[in-house]
Amino acid sequence: MVRASSRTNPKQETERRIKPNNPEFNAQFNYAKNYIKTSKYTLLNFVPYNLFEQFQRLANFYFLCLLVLQLIPVISSLTPVTTAVPLIGVLMVTGIKDAYDDFQRHRSDNQVNRRKSYVLRNGQLAEEMWSKVEVGDVIRMENNQFVAADVLLLSTSEPNGLCYIETSELDGETNLKSKQCLPETEDFGQDVGRIGSFQGEIRCEPPNNQLNKFDGTLYWENQTHSLDNDKILLRGCILRNTQWCYGVVIFAGKDTKLMMNSGKTKFKRTSIDRLLNFIILGIVFFLLSMCLFCTVACGIWETLTGQHFRIYLPWDSLVPPEPAGGAAVIALLVFFSYAIVLNTVVPISLYVSVEVIRLCQSFLINWDVALCYTPTGVHAKARTTTLNEELGQIEYIFSDKTGTLTQNIMTFNKCSIAGRSFGDIIDPRTGESLEISESGTWVRKKTKKSSSNRNANLRTSPEATADLIGPLDETEVNLLSDEEYRQYTRSVDLSHNPYHESSFKFYDHALTDALDASDPSCELFFRLLALCHTVMSEDKNGKLEYQAQSPDEAALVSAARNFGFVFLSRTPNSITISAKENEEVYELLCILDFNNVRKRMSVILKRDGKIRLYCKGADSIIYERLKDGQESLKYHTQEHLNKFAGEGLRTLCLAYKDLDGEYFQDWKARHHEAAISLDRREEKLDAIYEEIEKDLILLGATAIEDKLQDGVPQTIANLAVAGIKIWVLTGDKQETAINIGYSCQLLTDDMLDIFIIDAHTASEVEDQLKKYREEIRNVNATSQPQTNLSVVTFSDEGVGQDTLSDAGEPNGGFALVINGHSLVWALSPKFEQLFLEVASQCKSVICCRVTPLQKALVVDLVKRYKKAVTLAVGDGANDVSMIKTAHIGVGISGQEGLQAVLASDYSVAQFRFLERLLLVHGRWSYYRMCKFLRYFFYKNFAFTLCHFWFAFFVAFSAQTLFDPMFISVYNLFYTSMPVLALGIFEQDVNAVNSIKFPRLYSPGLNNALFNKREFFRSALHGFLTSCVLFFIPFGAYYNGMDQDGRSMADQQTFGSVVATILVIVVTVQICLDTSYWTMFNHVTIWGSLIFYFLLQYFYNFVIGGEYVGALAKAMGEPMFYFTSLLTIVVLMLPVMAWRFYWVDVHPTLSDKVRFKQRHDAKMASKRSDHDMLRTPSARRSRRSIRSGYAFAHQEGFGRLITSGKIMRPRNPKPGAMSNGRTSNLRPDANRVSVVATAPSTVEV
Repeated sequence: MVRASSRTNPKQETERRIKPNNPEFNAQFNYAKNYIKTSKYTLLNFVPYNLFEQFQRLANFYFLCLLVLQLIPVISSLTPVTTAVPLIGVLMVTGIKDAYDDFQRHRSDNQVNRRKSYVLRNGQLAEEMWSKVEVGDVIRMENNQFVAADVLLLSTSEPNGLCYIETSELDGETNLKSKQCLPETEDFGQDVGRIGSFQGEIRCEPPNNQLNKFDGTLYWENQTHSLDNDKILLRGCILRNTQWCYGVVIFAGKDTKLMMNSGKTKFKRTSIDRLLNFIILGIVFFLLSMCLFCTVACGIWETLTGQHFRIYLPWDSLVPPEPAGGAAVIALLVFFSYAIVLNTVVPISLYVSVEVIRLCQSFLINWDVALCYTPTGVHAKARTTTLNEELGQIEYIFSDKTGTLTQNIMTFNKCSIAGRSFGDIIDPRTGESLEISESGTWVRKKTKKSSSNRNANLRTSPEATADLIGPLDETEVNLLSDEEYRQYTRSVDLSHNPYHESSFKFYDHALTDALDASDPSCELFFRLLALCHTVMSEDKNGKLEYQAQSPDEAALVSAARNFGFVFLSRTPNSITISAKENEEVYELLCILDFNNVRKRMSVILKRDGKIRLYCKGADSIIYERLKDGQESLKYHTQEHLNKFAGEGLRTLCLAYKDLDGEYFQDWKARHHEAAISLDRREEKLDAIYEEIEKDLILLGATAIEDKLQDGVPQTIANLAVAGIKIWVLTGDKQETAINIGYSCQLLTDDMLDIFIIDAHTASEVEDQLKKYREEIRNVNATSQPQTNLSVVTFSDEGVGQDTLSDAGEPNGGFALVINGHSLVWALSPKFEQLFLEVASQCKSVICCRVTPLQKALVVDLVKRYKKAVTLAVGDGANDVSMIKTAHIGVGISGQEGLQAVLASDYSVAQFRFLERLLLVHGRWSYYRMCKFLRYFFYKNFAFTLCHFWFAFFVAFSAQTLFDPMFISVYNLFYTSMPVLALGIFEQDVNAVNSIKFPRLYSPGLNNALFNKREFFRSALHGFLTSCVLFFIPFGAYYNGMDQDGRSMADQQTFGSVVATILVIVVTVQICLDTSYWTMFNHVTIWGSLIFYFLLQYFYNFVIGGEYVGALAKAMGEPMFYFTSLLTIVVLMLPVMAWRFYWVDVHPTLSDKVRFKQRHDAKMASKRSDHDMLRTPSARRSRRSIRSGYAFAHQEGFGRLITSGKIMRPRNPKPGAMSNGRTSNLRPDANRVSVVATAPSTVEV
């Protein structure tokens, strides 16, 4: 809950009006102050407010009502202590936790509110706390400082009014972003006098949560100036590489966009929580039923018998003397009395125990060294403590692709230039392709040539896709000899290039030979890569470094650099490169920047009087704009594109066009007119770009690799064997996503069919869905029933074939691929169930080109109709919506910032850790929680129902069997610790076997370990246990005598004996339930028994309890030991026989694995497992369709470059000053590293 000082204006704000340096004008609107309060409590209101919140929980309120009833002597046979002690304990534990959490919030609030900021007051800069900043104040921000509020930028220390910010707290992105002030206010510099006299009026939109949008207008000196998001610095940003800047506060406090986006995260509850609430409600009805039965029985007894014994058992004064009326009143009072006596059947300590177990399970996840990513030292983190057992019930996983399945590190691997492919290594003796494995060894791939020689359609359609997929090419892999290895592992020597990077590797010498021979096409190819981009260069410690908007672009510029075409620097009007060590300077005439609609970028350059347009973009976009007459080149390039895509690479087409000078000048004038238009500016620019980007000449294509993360194929395959369905929801294009699907084994060549939905209209989408539904039905009707599990082998002995269980499905099944524009219709209310029907019958689903909102809608669709537990995993800000929508959200600590992690329930460093998180910790947590709940209800029913049987022998008078103190502490002390140890440490099989046999996960998918049936089984077990516990001692002590002939048939002795046997029986039962014994189990189980006898002695003899001497007297007689032994044998023998029968005759997979585990532990030697060769890039020749290059999902630096506003002087004079700005070079703060590819492995 977020609070700040609020506005008193009751009207909805529609427009904000601000006058800088005019507090009187701004005060009339009562805008929110900058004081932030996220805490809930104060010292004065903590106790009442916290108690009010806690009693909103049904269980706490229920026990409060019982406590009130126990305070009424006429209906209570128990001291209020029996309810007050556990209730106060629960309230105190919860209150302490809430107080600690709120104390942390207070500390955070104070830390933020007390941050210092320089505010312009009365013409002078004064240091003020953030909480004192108001709307309309002008503040000064300095390098590496947080921005105090949402401010309009006025002036900066950088040239052209630029400043650089880091927005990691807003969107998780750590790369620097540039902002720019108005040219009219840029001249203020840091002249306090001029800034203090600034008296314009700002009119802008009201507060909202849209981080990337701002609309406003500045009225100043009889002129109107448009304000947009490029001129706004948001609260939470950090100023980087900028000495200082000034800004006027637009939004403060709770009105800032950061706080507007800090709404409450939706509270998530597990399916066990929901079932538990239903069961507790059922138990309450069961309790009321028992109370009603006892009420009726008491009324009958008082009517028939009790009225005649009023001399010995007088009725209370408030009971009417008439027999019928008196019996009715007594019976009514007894109803409430039994509600008090039997209240322990609804266990208040259950909730506390569950929270303690979940907290400890979260610590076990955090401490698991196997979930630590060694290169970065990042551990898994359980960011919530309420969802652990839900990890053991995941049925659907929704995953992002880039950065989640892949590393988001791009490497230049292959290219096609003028119809010739480079990057493949061919053995000249056999003509076979060679590839390098992950370990650095080379293998030979012999590919069967396809007879197909067609020109596939660039626009993806079902027909075209079917053509492209075609039959699978088979591969044969052989290892090279040592001599062959030495001959072919030599990478291209680029050391003659002074700018080369040692990490860059390329193995095809044909490309360098062509460059050495001055092949014009190859030179033009790399010259284009060195010129057509928005990368920024910087000389850092004598080393040339690049900063790019995306790793894709950085990889391409790095490739050109290593092949001798080095991008050196740029100014607003020029680009300088080194082409084969010869410096070339190009006049930059225009940048046609990339966006998600254009899917391409171009630059127009002039050199030696010649104007040329260079263009790069998605292959389908470029091919649509090529000049006629290039059919042969287009055909061969397309063949290479298809081949690259078959290897999972991301492709990009390059083209160019020479321009006439007169035409360009006319076009440039119209471009300028569109650029300054205030009406539909983007549409006009797109149209003017479209005009010039046509009749292009195709130059070639690049292929870069977005490597899979380690272990992704194995993880996906193992999760599939476990019965978990994985859907990939990605913003990448269809072809790219499909090929990554093949790489990670989400898609396989053995699938019966891959359905592609790419229609643009509702009717077409419906037709495709119905067509595929019929195909699935036809196949299912003609095939044998199969499960949804696929068995995958990953080691040298066929491990993964579940030899201990009935094996799963043979290879086959369907996959579904759907585009974003088709998904719009598929998610509409009319078609959503049809879409889900088709998708749920497919083994794999890939949704391409989806928006963040669509990701959330897909997750919500499955949640609503499948009633399945869902998990969403992602690493970027665009994954936050689906992470919050799913039952469980997992954030990957990857390349795209921490926004996904901050919104998640659990965070891991790599996708592969999901396997251990679910199959080990998730399954264990579910197994432990279910076992804990079954035992907890068993012991509580066994305890509480003893009172019910006793009622038949005390005229249903609500007389208790046990000592009131025993009733109070039974769940808190005597039986709490053993069951907590069970819930924290129990495991049926170890972690290794949990992963080795993933089908062990299936009980969680089916809710098999705790459901209504299992609850009734536990309740029945407790019911029968209470019968035996009560009636065997009752029979033994009914006319029992001690060795001196004194009667043992008194109520206190009988109650003490039953209580003692109860504690022993439930302790023996938990011994039988414990499969995994640790030191904690031994200490808690045997310690609880010892503690029971010590506490009984202390309470009765030291404090002087009501039952003093009763247990000691009973334990002094042999009858107690014979009775205890008989009761324990009668209760435990059937349990042991039942379990032995099921384990021996009908063993579960868990039983089999546990037997195997014990058997293996006895083996003198263990077989060592050998890791199979993994294939992160999956460079197998397989059916596939063309991949596509993915630009950064945001506009580049193009507009800032051409305006000159991101530039510094080439040779600044030391100490030069301008408007208070120094000319020190800005240090690089966020370089995009270009990592050379480690050549991929091949499956063996």
